[in-house]
Amino acid sequence: MVTLTIAKTASMSKPKSLPHNSDVKPSPDTGDTIDIEHVPVNDDPRQWSCARKTMTLCIVSLATMVSALAGNIQNPSNVLIEKDLHATSSQISWTLATFMLIQGNFPLIWSAVAEITGRKVVYLLSSALFVVGSAILALSKTIEVMIGMRALQAAGSSAFLAISAATLADIYEIHERGTMMGVFYAAPLLGPALGPIIGGLLSQGFNWRASFYFLLICGVIIFLSFLILFKDTYRCERSLTYCSALQRRLASPEPVRRPSESTIAGSEFSKNQTHDKDLEQQFQLPVIPEETPAVTSTPGLDDIKLSIKDVNPLPPYFQILSRKNNVLILTANGLVFGFNYCLSYTCERTLANVYGYDALSVGLVLVCLGIGSVAGSIIGGRWSDRVVGKMKKANGGQWHAEMRLESSKLAMLWLPPSIIGYGWVCDKHLNVAVVCVMLVLVGFSSIWMYASTLAYLVDANPGRSAAAVATNSSFRGSLAFVSAMIAVPLQNAWGDGILFTAWACVLAAAELLIIIVVYKGESWRKENEENERKMLSK
Repeated sequence: MVTLTIAKTASMSKPKSLPHNSDVKPSPDTGDTIDIEHVPVNDDPRQWSCARKTMTLCIVSLATMVSALAGNIQNPSNVLIEKDLHATSSQISWTLATFMLIQGNFPLIWSAVAEITGRKVVYLLSSALFVVGSAILALSKTIEVMIGMRALQAAGSSAFLAISAATLADIYEIHERGTMMGVFYAAPLLGPALGPIIGGLLSQGFNWRASFYFLLICGVIIFLSFLILFKDTYRCERSLTYCSALQRRLASPEPVRRPSESTIAGSEFSKNQTHDKDLEQQFQLPVIPEETPAVTSTPGLDDIKLSIKDVNPLPPYFQILSRKNNVLILTANGLVFGFNYCLSYTCERTLANVYGYDALSVGLVLVCLGIGSVAGSIIGGRWSDRVVGKMKKANGGQWHAEMRLESSKLAMLWLPPSIIGYGWVCDKHLNVAVVCVMLVLVGFSSIWMYASTLAYLVDANPGRSAAAVATNSSFRGSLAFVSAMIAVPLQNAWGDGILFTAWACVLAAAELLIIIVVYKGESWRKENEENERKMLSK
């Protein structure tokens, strides 16, 4: 196996970036730092056949669709659950909010595990948890059990959303990612649209437990798909997390033992290194002495096996948050997701209470939001790649990640007016056809923008794509939790018109954050990368 060689020396002299060679070229954005995304590997996933890539895309898209669908499939059945389990409305709200909170933050753990064990192991473990959670939910007799199992179900489903984007980064080149991210993200957008319909049909045809039996069947199908059809896309040579953990292992004063001698349970940081310095070194590019070749096959190095104990999920999280461009985009993404969750939640209440619709009719109206979101994701992704291609050509073939965000400017013009229009249409109780049109416009413009910002997070954090997407999921889940808790009180106090006018102002501020990154992001990234190299050389 071709591996990045990391020298083990008694005294760590000033490390240097990997020297240039014919196989590994430096990234134009990072000076002497190598482009870790293109380090040579065996069985390069980006060289796979189109059929293999398409199968991978379909499997992860199915998994993310079911994961998103699980979030709101129970909504049409809430009244039935409340009566059957003798629960309060507050307890029902906790089943929804807990799911969103756990699903948003648990990927921090999954992403760390995926950088050591690979993608497939995480997919199998998480889908198994999802199956167990769904099975117990279908059989639950108390609301307390249901809340606990919704948390377990959320923990299992969260890996699909976090690791799938990293999987696509493993198999697609930068110029393809916008389109493929758009196609991929269309799948989880279908979930919230289909969830109320499927949940309504099953609860009316059978009972509320049928929805969780349906999720159980989906979970089994997903588990078997990953077990039989999925080929792992992870290559440790292209993971900054793995290389950093390996570097710390080799720098440790403890002797490194081979797996044949004993299982390596973990490693301690060198005693002459402080915790702060370890945090700074986390996720840095592997460094080697100047005289060492950049990419070699080192006898015995392949025998060193890292374990989960070698990776702490928190430093990658803080590393992502240490960059201003990431923080601004993560905040914007979280606000967009919180808005969408508030929209679907309050829209169901408006249609049921004001228009007198039943669960199935509410679900059919919400399909309009899903249609707009899917269209925005696919078309926005393609437009993103087109814009990047034109800007790269105009820039003499040079590319930087912020070019990706230029494509979102078109959607920014439509989003605030669409939100205000939707709010006042509902507030004045206009014909439901007008509500459907506004839902399509809101879904289209909001997800068009989100598709570009999600692809940007992957592009701007090479070698850290899993950690970046997991951090994005954390922001999304946390703001969705807050949105779920305040949506109904604000709707009751303000009405739809004022509520969504306020949301339009919030998302206009989010658009401003994105524009700031368009113009300042490249210089911020270069400054951060230079600071990281200086810290590493101390």
